Amino acid sequence: MKTSISSGLLIIAATFPTVASSHGGEHVDITDAIFTDRVARCDHYVGSYYANVTDIKRAKDFTGDIVITSDSRFCYVRSNDIPNHDFNDHSAHFATNVSEQNLSFRFPINPTPAYKPSPLALGTSEAVLLNGVVIDLLAAACYDTGREPLGREKIGCDHRSADHPWRYDPMSPLNDFGTDEHNAHTQPNGKYHYHGNPLAMFRTHCENTDAASPVIGYAADGYPIYGSCIKDSATGEIREAQPSYKLKNNGGPRQAVSGYSTPRAGIGNIATNNYDGQFRGDYEYVAGTGDLDECNGMTVDGQYGYYITNSFPWVNNCFRGKVDSSFQGREQQRMHGHPPGGGRPEGGPDGQRPGHPPPLYP
Repeated sequence: MKTSISSGLLIIAATFPTVASSHGGEHVDITDAIFTDRVARCDHYVGSYYANVTDIKRAKDFTGDIVITSDSRFCYVRSNDIPNHDFNDHSAHFATNVSEQNLSFRFPINPTPAYKPSPLALGTSEAVLLNGVVIDLLAAACYDTGREPLGREKIGCDHRSADHPWRYDPMSPLNDFGTDEHNAHTQPNGKYHYHGNPLAMFRTHCENTDAASPVIGYAADGYPIYGSCIKDSATGEIREAQPSYKLKNNGGPRQAVSGYSTPRAGIGNIATNNYDGQFRGDYEYVAGTGDLDECNGMTVDGQYGYYITNSFPWVNNCFRGKVDSSFQGREQQRMHGHPPGGGRPEGGPDGQRPGHPPPLYP
């Protein structure tokens, strides 16, 4: 049955127990919750939430914790980065064990579009979901960049290679980034993060639901992120949102790009010589071929938002608004394997340099 929580988060559950909260209100259990609310304003979700979940492979229990607050202009999220669902199933192979983090984010209640969209950037988290876990779409891994064997790169492609055409896509089935059944894995500091559809928090089979997907998080510019299901404006049916990205050259042979080595089939883990989706640069935006714009968003009933999709670019592929600085400066965490030499990245437990903890907000 539907249960309306006083904080504004609408979820489906039989019973949601509450415990005393140090934040002056209910501490709401969102373990395995399916969200249903489509209210776009982030201050609608102000509250304190927790989840009791298990690292399956390690048979270790965790408690997720997320607090959402607001003032007249911004929403603030504090999270320990533990999801509201079990994780690290037996299909996964994480480079490091999941550990609690100290994450803080800020974004505007009423985001506005910038003069032009801004691109994704290594070191900038794309979004934080309402279960407190971030989306980090970009891997620090590009063909023929870094110290690892050619065609097997997992690290070494930093901000100096922002325009690299052959950046591996962790969501491609042709790559193996060790993700679990929620399309997530860890960074070297133990930070759990999604690379695409979390396969949680909303009903993922659109044909079996009678409503468009809810808000499940917020991008770094403050615009809401919805699940995959939309109401077709022409037919009224509920169906998956379709992105407007296609494989270049109709999936034919890759073309050389000046200044870069072209991936070749059979070298390391390179599958083919074609634009097959192994790299993010295998795709191009073709306006009008899907429901969504180049940022993987659209406006419905006057509200712009990004959508989770089951094909590239998976979540947002650019930002319509101004990115808040609280999502930036996390490049050292973006190493999807063990760092060179087997050690941890330089800095503290959240990838910060010693003596400079992550920012905390009200």
